[in-house]
Amino acid sequence: MIIVRAVAVVTLTAAAKAMSSTAGMMSSERPGLRASASRDTRPASPRQLQRLLAVPGSDRNRTNDLLLLRPDVCTNGHTQPGSEDRDVCNNRHVVFFHGDIQNFQEEMSLQPDGAQWLSWSLEQVTLSLGRRFPDQHIWVVRASHMYLHKFSCYSNFVESNLFGAPDHSPYSPDFGAFHHLRSLMSHGMERANLPNPLTPQGSTDSISSGFSLTLVGFSKGCVVLNQMVYELAGALKDPQMSHFVKCISDMYWLDGGHPGGSETWVTDKQALKELAVSGVEIHTHVTPYEVCDPMRAWVGCEHRQFIKMLQEFGAHPSQKLHFEHEPPSIENHFRVIQEF
Repeated sequence: MIIVRAVAVVTLTAAAKAMSSTAGMMSSERPGLRASASRDTRPASPRQLQRLLAVPGSDRNRTNDLLLLRPDVCTNGHTQPGSEDRDVCNNRHVVFFHGDIQNFQEEMSLQPDGAQWLSWSLEQVTLSLGRRFPDQHIWVVRASHMYLHKFSCYSNFVESNLFGAPDHSPYSPDFGAFHHLRSLMSHGMERANLPNPLTPQGSTDSISSGFSLTLVGFSKGCVVLNQMVYELAGALKDPQMSHFVKCISDMYWLDGGHPGGSETWVTDKQALKELAVSGVEIHTHVTPYEVCDPMRAWVGCEHRQFIKMLQEFGAHPSQKLHFEHEPPSIENHFRVIQEF
């Protein structure tokens, strides 16, 4: 979780320049859905951002806005000359869940707590992830609600309070993080006119060849990954969901944090045992801002428990403490997005 402290504020002129730069990379939009971000986009050309608004998930009343960046080698489902594997190109996806403060660039520029962090807007993060994963589709999921314009709430994925603190629960055949993500990607892929889109639910036949999924949570966004860990055992037993879950190759926790007093990291033994034997590659990247804060000592303690228990169950999670010799700061907290 990000706690805003006093720092130098970017001028409105600088913010406007940053917005103009990002806007130049966005594909054109058509009239549509919201007053604050009220337009949906046409298909994007290579490396352009495509904004998809109010994409439905597990039911029509649960929607999220998405940003999509297509791979370097793909243009609307067709490989460029020299590409040898169209199926892999079309079916490798990275999904990112952002933290507090982060929003669309134009909305951040209007908020005192957001204008100073425009370089970490959803658009800029999408482009950064595109450099990190150049051969994959990048999906950035905007939280369904931003309380007081700063606290990200992922209530479509996990029951949460206004500030986004989660109330984790086991797998349900009707609601949950896996159900919502699968449906969200299905409708997003269809809206973006990608080839071979997922069906909202189905068996292995409904997942096209080569489909793989990398999940990345940053700060508050890690609550979605945590909820998936709690759901994992039940999802793998559900024939309508198990094939989708088995397509997850990697999960990245980037400096997880939320305003609750516990469960920043999963420490439930049975849930972690299921994760350890799932075959998913587990990665953790943290900074002193979260794991060395004496006012929230449980965060670092839970992170150590998370790693230790996974290792005891036979997993080999990668772990790295970034900026360990620098004072804790929000700037370094954000920088882990570029450094992981």
